Amino acid sequence: MKRQIIKIDAEKCDGCGLCIPDCPEGALQLIDGKARLISDMFCDGLGACIGNCPTGAITTEEREAEPYDEAKVMENIIPAGANTIKAHLKHLFEHGEHGYVKQAVMILKMRNIPVPDFAAPQGGSACASGGCPGSAAMSIKPGQAAPAAQTGTLVSQLRHWPVQLHLINPNDSSFDNADLLVCADCVPFAFANFHEKFVKGKRLVILCPKLDQGTERYIEKLAMIFQNKNIKSVTIARMEVPCCGGIEIIVQKALEKAGVSKMVRLTVVGIDGEIR
Repeated sequence: MKRQIIKIDAEKCDGCGLCIPDCPEGALQLIDGKARLISDMFCDGLGACIGNCPTGAITTEEREAEPYDEAKVMENIIPAGANTIKAHLKHLFEHGEHGYVKQAVMILKMRNIPVPDFAAPQGGSACASGGCPGSAAMSIKPGQAAPAAQTGTLVSQLRHWPVQLHLINPNDSSFDNADLLVCADCVPFAFANFHEKFVKGKRLVILCPKLDQGTERYIEKLAMIFQNKNIKSVTIARMEVPCCGGIEIIVQKALEKAGVSKMVRLTVVGIDGEIR
């Protein structure tokens, strides 16, 4: 199937590397002085890396990218040289895609191309610790602030249902003239006072820019809401992990598709529950 995926113009790329930290999936690496997409498999096509490219070398295009085909990917990887091959194999290995690693190695051997030592440490990978930063296991210490005094039963501030964006009807009258909260679905679990701080007085939609399928449909639905519901304000609440940055791109593309200009308030929540 066809889907959106990033495209890098090698002639425009000056190798500054500013795009790499903002790649949600860690699919970009700086190799031989150029930013390279080392695996289609980990590019979600949302273009979180585009905003930090000062030369305009990164765009998105719609092309065949699913189902994932390691043989086709290797056709693009091999001409880029040994360092790109190594980075691609290492990326697959770090994400536990050992079946694709074996397939890639077999392709290299069939073409009499040396197989690099991709399991060795290599700088510059966002996943060098064994996985994407947003998926790394860690322990969280409780906050140091004293607990708030209990004044009575907590009351839900949710005023409509459903809230998951795939389930929402963009023609629902509850969105008329509303203040809209577009929220990553991990935020309510990380931020203790979610209802009072974020939901109160707003209409809520939730999504996961990393794992949800059908982000193009998300853009279409939000665009319909922006275009037809006279939304008064837009707030994004997302987690601090890199993959969550895709939610900003979804909202931006939806506003562009709707032909609407809105100031967007962004709140980033840390994994420790503190607002960044």
